[in-house]
Amino acid sequence: MDEELNRCRGQIDRIDDDLLQLLNRRAALAQRIGHLKNGTVLRPEREAQILRRMAESNGGPLANEAVAQIYTEVMSQCRALEAPLSVAYLGPAGTFSEAAVVKRFGHASLGVPCPSIDEVFREVESGGASYGLVPVENSSEGAIGRSLDLLLQSPLRVCGEVLLPVHQCLLSNETQLDKIKSVYSHPQSLGQCQSWLNANLPNATREPVASNGEAARLAERFSVSVQAENIEDDPRNTTRFLVIGNQGVAPSGRDKTSLVMSAANRPGAVHELLAPLVKYGVSMTKLESRPARSGLWEYVFFVDVEGHQTDTRVAAALAELKQIAAFVKILGSYPVAV
Repeated sequence: MDEELNRCRGQIDRIDDDLLQLLNRRAALAQRIGHLKNGTVLRPEREAQILRRMAESNGGPLANEAVAQIYTEVMSQCRALEAPLSVAYLGPAGTFSEAAVVKRFGHASLGVPCPSIDEVFREVESGGASYGLVPVENSSEGAIGRSLDLLLQSPLRVCGEVLLPVHQCLLSNETQLDKIKSVYSHPQSLGQCQSWLNANLPNATREPVASNGEAARLAERFSVSVQAENIEDDPRNTTRFLVIGNQGVAPSGRDKTSLVMSAANRPGAVHELLAPLVKYGVSMTKLESRPARSGLWEYVFFVDVEGHQTDTRVAAALAELKQIAAFVKILGSYPVAV
């Protein structure tokens, strides 16, 4: 048994030596490519293609999620050799937004915590951060209105998306739940745990704060610990984040296009907006209405469709849509989250 164990360990050592050489060869090539790209550090379409190819080639025993995590870190470290990549997010440190930054950009990226979603946009628009990452919708609570409103107003473009499974925990220094008087959390998290809170803390007041990281910071002086785990009402609870920046993204082969539009004020106008998508066989994956700031009872519609805006059918549908809609803004085309 010891002989077999030593033999296996020896094989691992040799593989590790090979891996180290290959990783450094890859890093050197990434550096060379970085010089050829004229300062553009991030290529979302290329990174998405790499992750998909690795998943398709994966024969196990590593799960595809583990392979994606490993290669995300490899690309993150190689990217950092070209230039530091800063990403603004809703802070402070410890939020789900920070976890989404790490999932998408890896640990070699530089996180820039911001006190609000508005500040995330401002940080990127001013050049203080290379990219921003903002929550846009949750599978339980729906759209994050402020993010949608800012996407409509901002010149920034959507460069990518991140899907993050979200699990909520109750932290307190009080071990008896019936003695807890107040719960501090982000409004979205309070909504995601509504049934659990109603059943277990019916008399506790719910105090919304800017982020869960801020709630934890406020409670730190009490040395809080986890009293209950996975208290979200839906175990599949997931938050979708969008990457925002000043960069257009080339087609990756499996893309999504986000846009916002408004209808003319006449009967059947909203139905007319959908006609070009049907005509050219473009699949719509999201339709979200938001009150417009232009007048009472006027709305804009946020839409996600399958495909890149340069794809033949999508381009034709968008061209026709611009002819009949009162307003159309293409927010961006980007790879579907891996």
